[in-house]
Amino acid sequence: MPAVIPLHVARGGLTLHHVVSDITGVTGMRILRAIVAGERDSKVLAAFRDVRCKSSVETIRDALTGNYRPEHVFALRQAIELYDTYQTKVQDCDAEIERSVRALPAEDGAASLPPRRIRTVQKNEPAFDVRPVLHALLGVDLTQIHGIGPYSALRIIAECGTDMSRWRTAKHFTSWLTLAPGSKISGGKVLSSRTRRSTNRAAVLLRLAATTVGRTNTALGAFFRRLAVRTGKAKAVTATARKIAVLLYNTLRHGMAYVDPGADYYEQRYRQRTIDNLRRRADALGFSLVETPTPG
Repeated sequence: MPAVIPLHVARGGLTLHHVVSDITGVTGMRILRAIVAGERDSKVLAAFRDVRCKSSVETIRDALTGNYRPEHVFALRQAIELYDTYQTKVQDCDAEIERSVRALPAEDGAASLPPRRIRTVQKNEPAFDVRPVLHALLGVDLTQIHGIGPYSALRIIAECGTDMSRWRTAKHFTSWLTLAPGSKISGGKVLSSRTRRSTNRAAVLLRLAATTVGRTNTALGAFFRRLAVRTGKAKAVTATARKIAVLLYNTLRHGMAYVDPGADYYEQRYRQRTIDNLRRRADALGFSLVETPTPG
């Protein structure tokens, strides 16, 4: 539905959807509803700008200069009414999801809910607070894992369930997700180690989480960026998604509390592993690896 509204805005020379990134956000909907209500003054319409909007009042005002033909306004009114109808249906779905999740048996003896790690709200997140509901159900807070927000956690649990004992180990779980390397072997020779193609929706969500975490200053983010440079972004997404899946499995199966060691910790460990490998190779070739003091 959000893609329909800009089409009607564009008619008549209006370019609001070019200067407001989310036309169905606070600024966009305020202006569109005012247009449908009969307002035509671009200065008055631009004044509906929300303080969080990145475009200036002047930019929005220029984008609202055009022809407000009656048939276009009528089409816009129809689009907004349909949008409101769909929003009502979405709220009904959110209420049903909340009722269904709360009806599930809660975990006994769950620890207290840890502080919220992220403050931003994911787009299309349910109207109710997902985090405490999931915590009561699982006994752990999956949102402490970087890349997983409340809505992502809810969707992942909807796909794989809460009982991780169905998979004996984390390797079995990542294999089910098709995030583990393949094993095409013939005559003792590895023919291919590519991951299998799959439509597993939990794997799709974990890949999205990996893409998000790749932009963070965390150990997982540092792992993603280093791997992306070495092997390419596609393989980095799969490998990071697998790491997140292992953390998810261990949290649900064993109650592991995830604490991010930080990007610096990962870089230090990577440096130490590199030095150890160089020292072993030098020893094997009969050489001695000597560290050069850094000039002070």
